[in-house]
Amino acid sequence: MGKAGKALKQVLDTYNISQNRLAVTMGVRRSNVHRWVNETRDPVAEAVLEIRKGLQKINPEAAVAFIHWYLDDSEDTEER
Repeated sequence: MGKAGKALKQVLDTYNISQNRLAVTMGVRRSNVHRWVNETRDPVAEAVLEIRKGLQKINPEAAVAFIHWYLDDSEDTEER
């Protein structure tokens, strides 16, 4: 699936943010975040912006990392 899910998984793992915490902060169901992280569904463009906003509220560095990894041209964000 898409890069957004990979970037989100990496950010949540790196910054020790739970899927539930992000979902609550964003005002969405945890199942949505779970689908994005597990790459069963790609977030739409608007959701990517909302993910960034949610991460910004939790940890501004995580928001920056998410966008960086999402926009990165390399396929493997795990190496970072």
